[in-house]
Amino acid sequence: MSSVGLDRRTGRVLTGFDHVVQSIEVILGTQIGERVMRRTFGSVVPRLLGENLVPPTVLRFFTAIIVAIELWEPRYAIVQIEIRPELNEGDALRDGRLRLALVGEYRPRAHLGDPTPEGVRTISVSAGEAGLVLEGAS
Repeated sequence: MSSVGLDRRTGRVLTGFDHVVQSIEVILGTQIGERVMRRTFGSVVPRLLGENLVPPTVLRFFTAIIVAIELWEPRYAIVQIEIRPELNEGDALRDGRLRLALVGEYRPRAHLGDPTPEGVRTISVSAGEAGLVLEGAS
């Protein structure tokens, strides 16, 4: 049994990996302490957005992503985070825009206690003025 949810933009039914991508987007876009009844939910990623893109900040950003997903999304286990140079064209980094790829194991039944992976999936992350935008890929 895979989890089912609603697309927060269109209201359509979401299942499978698309639901996982949306869940991760919510987790990474929610600052810890922001939700009244779930004070520990979220990540420190929103606090890091807008910081200078220097190596220590990028490392904190990567750590924040990994910790938040490990805590709040059992259906996805990060294996690797890649900075995508082909997507960070020209002055993108200088302008504060960073594009990443989260590579991880998709475990569709992990929320039910079965951590069996169903393959490796990649999630593209764009961080910039609009906040975080995530897109799932196979």
